[in-house]
This record gives sequence, C-alpha cells and structure tokens, in this order.
Amino acid sequence: MERWSKEKAWEWYNSHPWIRGCNYMSADCVNRVDQWQGLHFEERLKTTEEELKLMADLGFNSVRIILEYVVWQKEHDSFLQRLERYISLLDKYGISPMIVLANDCMPPKTELWKMPDIGEQNYDIGYHGGKKHSQHGRHSGPAPHFYLDDEEGREDYFKMVREIVSIYKNDKRILMWDVFNEAGNSRRSGITLPLLKRMFEEVRSQNPSQPVTAGAWCCNSNYEFDMPEDVFCLENSDIITYHNYSRYDEHVRVIKYLKKFDRPLINTEWLARCTGNTVFDNFPLLYLENIGCFNWGFVAGKYQTFEPYEAHWQWYNDDNRAPIDFTKWFHDLYRPSHRPYDPHEIDTIKLFCTLADKDFNNK
Repeated sequence: MERWSKEKAWEWYNSHPWIRGCNYMSADCVNRVDQWQGLHFEERLKTTEEELKLMADLGFNSVRIILEYVVWQKEHDSFLQRLERYISLLDKYGISPMIVLANDCMPPKTELWKMPDIGEQNYDIGYHGGKKHSQHGRHSGPAPHFYLDDEEGREDYFKMVREIVSIYKNDKRILMWDVFNEAGNSRRSGITLPLLKRMFEEVRSQNPSQPVTAGAWCCNSNYEFDMPEDVFCLENSDIITYHNYSRYDEHVRVIKYLKKFDRPLINTEWLARCTGNTVFDNFPLLYLENIGCFNWGFVAGKYQTFEPYEAHWQWYNDDNRAPIDFTKWFHDLYRPSHRPYDPHEIDTIKLFCTLADKDFNNK
C-alpha cells in the first residue's frame, strides 16, 4: 500500500467534522498497563463511560489512545475482547479512536528501571506521569525501548501490530492509525529510524482503509522539523500530524512551516498552560486553521499529567528565572469532581466545537 495522494487525504479529511479531542485514559488509571489489563478493567470501564458522557457534552468527537504490548502479550485473547469493548463504548458516544501502535517516550535505564508488567500498578504522588523517575526528566543517554530494541521481542511486537490493524482495517469506527508516538524521543534519534520505517511497512502491509500517520514532534529554532525521524514522518504520513506545546506565536510559525506539505494537519498533542500553551490561544487558532487537535489529558487522576514535567523542576532548580508558571496545571481539562479546571476554558471549547459542527452541516 502506497502513501495516499494529497487529493485522497483531503477528501478523507473534508468528509469528517472538525476533529477535536484528547489523549485519553480514565482518571483511575495509573498507566497504560492499568488501562488495558484485565485487573480492575470493569471498574476502569465504568469510569471511562462516565468521562465519555462528559466528553460528548463538551463537544469532543475523538480520542487518541496508546496500546500496551505487554497486555497483548500476556493476556492476548482477553485483551482483544477488552479493546473491542472499549471501541464500542467510544462509538456509543460518537467518539472515534486514533490508535497509537508504538511509543518512543521511554524512561531512562537506572537502578530503579524495570520492564512493565501486568498486575497491580504502583504510582508516586506529585509527579507527572505518576513516577519519580520517568521519561519526562533529563536523560544522560538513549533510553531503552521496552520491546523494540530486542530482536526476538521486536518480531512479536510487529505481530501484534499486524493483528490489530488487520482486525480493524475496514472498521469505520477507527479514525486513524498513529504508527509511532514521538519517534526519536528519549535521546533515541538515529536508533529509532529503522524501527519507524518497519512500523510503516507493517501497518501498510494490511492495506487499512483509514489513514496512516506518525507525528513530528521536535522542531528546531526556525520552527522546522529536521530530525531524521520527523522528516520521515512528514514525507510518509497520509495526514500530517505533529505535537506542539509552545506559545501561540511559536505555534503559528510551526503551522506555517507544515502547510507547505499541502496536506491536512492534526495536532495530536498540545496544552501546556504552565509554559504558555493555553486553551484560549490555541483552540481558536486550531479551529480557524481547520487543524484537528488532541490536547493531552481529560480528567485529572492518578497519572497526574496536571503536574509539570520533572524536567521543568530541574530547569527551575538550575535557573529560578525559568519561564514556568507553577501556579497553573500543565495538562487536563477537568478536576476529579468533573468540575472544570477553568470553566472559561470549557466555554471556549464548547463555542468552537459548536461553530465547527455548524460549518460542517452547512457544507
């Protein structure tokens, strides 16, 4: 299967209402193992349904979800059943998933490092991602990929990718396939490129009816994406996806650069209030530019992505003039009570979701 033509990409994009949503796991999940494993899944799914009601009322129509290989590996049959139940529940509320198949956002290997495993999941209070030692701190060297760096495990991982894509390749409930989250992150640039190429090959070998993409995430001082993994993503994705946690003026320059590819754009990660990336600036901008978007997080919970990155604290410790507003949440839109973090943000989101639906219905 070849990359879609620009015409096909635009035809697909224009057949959908403005795509808007969030990167999602329910507030009672510690991590993605907790999201997908059998242990506690029934209560997690109940929480998910309550949050999806809130999401549908807000006006969101999609979520970006990242799968977890170790659950597929150790609970294969039941995991596939749970994935189907999850997708069906999303569809019940008019929400389509963008499914992420691999991830380079990895913690460094230290004496505290260990492979993910199923079972009861522990977490630390007060840390972004629920871990004191995580991928969001500083790295002294490349972090290990839990699975793809091992030759034997790598082939099994690709087996998972082929299986899941083959099951859902013609399923209209699935929005897109996101091949690799932040390829080259965790100081892995250069290591990941062959894996990224292979992932695209494996996904496209199944000839999915949905678009295939992987997001550029690391722009340079000229607001261009020139890391080898990013260049490959931009040159091989059907729909251009990207991450941007920067201020409004910087985001505008990133958008200007990405428009040169003349393909639909979707920002698959945004919202960093403490460093100036806000709902009030970026959500209207993304609407106005007709760029799909997924902010990070929904209801604040055990994963604690409302906390700053550990790297932000390290930056402040080095320089207490660092431009970080620690009085603001980083991500997430709702408090555990399901009240908004900021009701004015919610009003802004609802306004532009309503306008977008009117635009689509009046085509």
